[in-house]
Amino acid sequence: MDEIETGRLIYLIALLAMVVGWFWVQARGDGWNKTLQHAAVWGMIFVGGAAAVGLWQDISRDTGSPQMVMADGDQIVVPRARDGHYYLTLEINDTPIRFVVDTGATDMVLTQADATRVGLDPESLNYLGRANTANGEVRTAFVRLDEVVLGGVQDQNVPAVVNEGQMAGSLLGMGYLQRWGRIEIAGGELILTR
Repeated sequence: MDEIETGRLIYLIALLAMVVGWFWVQARGDGWNKTLQHAAVWGMIFVGGAAAVGLWQDISRDTGSPQMVMADGDQIVVPRARDGHYYLTLEINDTPIRFVVDTGATDMVLTQADATRVGLDPESLNYLGRANTANGEVRTAFVRLDEVVLGGVQDQNVPAVVNEGQMAGSLLGMGYLQRWGRIEIAGGELILTR
């Protein structure tokens, strides 16, 4: 444990000792039944307060940190999300699509729903490719995207694939990331530089 966590632990133990001592003194005067009722009420207040603080921290962390920050026009800084992933929203054919950054993926991979949103018809695609995923082998269809915009950077005729299988979301793989001159992960941030 670091110094801050040790200090918090000592504070919580001292606070708990004071609360238990107070209940012990109260029990001697009012009786245990009344003291246990008070303890139950204070316990519920404490749990409710802790839940409110935890929810507020989650809400403020999610809304307080921007998805990405443009730095110097040719650099994008992306903070790591609470789940440990990096997320980016790219404009594909003027439609915002949210991606999880996946450096283990070879290509930019669109779900069928996202492919439909950007103007592709997944039913008419030729699923001739194969990809090995955590869920096994899936078929993929090669496509070219007319326009992809991230921040102020615009790319034309970008190759991608549409996954025939079920996916939770689209993946931003190395096929697109390599268009950036430098990819760096440091201090809880993904930094893309052109």
